[in-house]
Amino acid sequence: MSKGTAVITGAANGIGQAYAQRLAIDGFDIAVADVGDATATKALIEAEGRRFFAAKVDVTSPASTLEFAAEVAKALPPVTALVNNAGIYPWKSFEETDYDLWRKVISVNLDGPFLMCKAFVPGMVERKLGRIVNVASTTFWLNSTQMTSYVASKGGVIGFTRALAGEVGASGVTVNVIAPGLTNTKSMRSENQEIFDYLPKVQAIPRVIEPSDIVGVVSFLCSADSAFVTGQTIAADGGNIRN
Repeated sequence: MSKGTAVITGAANGIGQAYAQRLAIDGFDIAVADVGDATATKALIEAEGRRFFAAKVDVTSPASTLEFAAEVAKALPPVTALVNNAGIYPWKSFEETDYDLWRKVISVNLDGPFLMCKAFVPGMVERKLGRIVNVASTTFWLNSTQMTSYVASKGGVIGFTRALAGEVGASGVTVNVIAPGLTNTKSMRSENQEIFDYLPKVQAIPRVIEPSDIVGVVSFLCSADSAFVTGQTIAADGGNIRN
């Protein structure tokens, strides 16, 4: 029996794909919004016996996100969980960050969750059931250089989450944040290999974080067990920060 549909952005590969697979194991049918090909994710989800739908979606576009929501409604059961995972993380100093790059990062990382919530929250409120998980980053609390636009966007995600939680809590919808530490994915290693040698040394659990280390937090936040948890930010970083 399906627990409904979980929508995950940026789940064609990497951490988003791991979230999708875990939620499929938990009993959700899966809808993926990504600019990339989600064929590999489809195989993982269907191997768990769950239904799958994917579309190429521009999360910075009101029209694209609303169109996706309409397509998901036709293809799968009602959406009961939304994981806003899509994001970009250019390693650029403040000096190198021009306004176009700033706007691009804010648009994907902050406008994206806003627009996806605009597309799916009304249905959750109407059905009086929903779990929203927005993805931030532990860089928000660290001395993170060369990431001005990224850290700003993730701080915005945390603020947006807290505010939205207060508006929809009475309707049975929870809104929370997972803030992962630097996680071992192909795209992240291609950006900055050296930091993977440093960060584990300052964590309480001194090893590289794998996607499998953090999917349990998303699983919990999308479950019935988290019904009284909202507006919270959970850091999953091996004990690097103590917030």
